[in-house]
Amino acid sequence: MTTAITTDRLRQRFAKWDVDGSGSLERADFEREADRVAGAFGAEPRSREAKTLKDAFRNLFEYHAKEAGVSGNGSVSEDQFLRINEKLMFSEGEASFNRVLRPVMEALVGLCDSDHDGRINQEEFTQWLKGVGVSESDARAAFRQIDTDRSGELTVEELLAAVRNFHYGKLDVPLLG
Repeated sequence: MTTAITTDRLRQRFAKWDVDGSGSLERADFEREADRVAGAFGAEPRSREAKTLKDAFRNLFEYHAKEAGVSGNGSVSEDQFLRINEKLMFSEGEASFNRVLRPVMEALVGLCDSDHDGRINQEEFTQWLKGVGVSESDARAAFRQIDTDRSGELTVEELLAAVRNFHYGKLDVPLLG
């Protein structure tokens, strides 16, 4: 069942990704968000990591466009975005949510995983969150919450759970900005 917190956070996400403020999401909005995040890490736009992130965000837009019944050159309204994501989170369940968001999370990990071990440590995570506008102290506190196995590193699975928990109101740090 959809909650007020979920709807509010999805509206915040929509506004954040509606980079041009048009009131709808287009492919270009997702591409600009990927460029912004990659730039926050100092990644060269033509680097493999930046290209992988941009491709993941493009695919995320394609998912939304398909679910909204519009072409890849079309746009997704806020109401469509809310309906698509509420369905994904509440009707389709965790496996579907993970399938849709895993490529973005993997690309984000690839972008900030400086030692290329497929996990991110606290310093890498803090840099990521600072890149999306979260304070260092909030990033460190979030790391402790998200690191559920207390390994000192975050896996893609832990990060996917954190994104879900943010939208369910169980975590107050928006990993996707």
